[in-house]
Amino acid sequence: MTASHPTEGLSSLAGLHSKVLDELGAAICAGELPAGSVLTLDDVESTYGISRSVARETVRVLQSMGLAVSRRRVGVVVLPDTEWNLYDPQIIRWRLASPDRAAQLAALVELRAAVEPEAARLAAQRATSAEISDLIALAGKLWAAGEEGDGEAFLALDVQFHARVLLLSRNAMFARLDSLIAQILVSRTEHGLVPSEPDVVALQRHVDVAGAIQRRDGDAAHDLMRSILLQTIDEIDTISDQGDPISSWH
Repeated sequence: MTASHPTEGLSSLAGLHSKVLDELGAAICAGELPAGSVLTLDDVESTYGISRSVARETVRVLQSMGLAVSRRRVGVVVLPDTEWNLYDPQIIRWRLASPDRAAQLAALVELRAAVEPEAARLAAQRATSAEISDLIALAGKLWAAGEEGDGEAFLALDVQFHARVLLLSRNAMFARLDSLIAQILVSRTEHGLVPSEPDVVALQRHVDVAGAIQRRDGDAAHDLMRSILLQTIDEIDTISDQGDPISSWH
């Protein structure tokens, strides 16, 4: 008999924990386990066929996200969304997978519209010439991927572009939102919320944002970035009224 490597067991436990956490988190965010619902470790163990240690770790993570709280003699109680850490990328992903995805996406885009235009303005003032040169190159690659219809490359470059603008603002609070915005962009793709063809106007506006930053025109950079996000909000409003899946390329 061949002995298994110790890390194989650890990997298997981590996989189980991740799977159960994903299912419970998604159920809470979708309202399948509404606020006030009570879970026990025994429930989690028996439902998912896991050990007590995996169940305990799963509950600990749910509590750290503000999704639930452990109460003596009661169990693990699901909390209302007013208590959730809505900036947690996992919670963003779960909420975008829920039936309420349209409202969630609209709220997230409104958050982006409040932050990213100002980040673009600051980047025009604070980024170095070398950093701006890299941003221009990144915008060009993003445009090319969109023109060629390479959705996978476009997504990766889009995440990089928006994270780079946040970073170049030299505002540490803005820069820390990079993982949140990345999760928004990735989740839209995971849930089929992007069209088969890119929006050519949105593609060009990304290039134009980089160009405005290069010219040190903070107002133009702000307005162009805002126009990208306002276009997304308009699309969400239109598609929500039609009851269709949400889609946009930015």
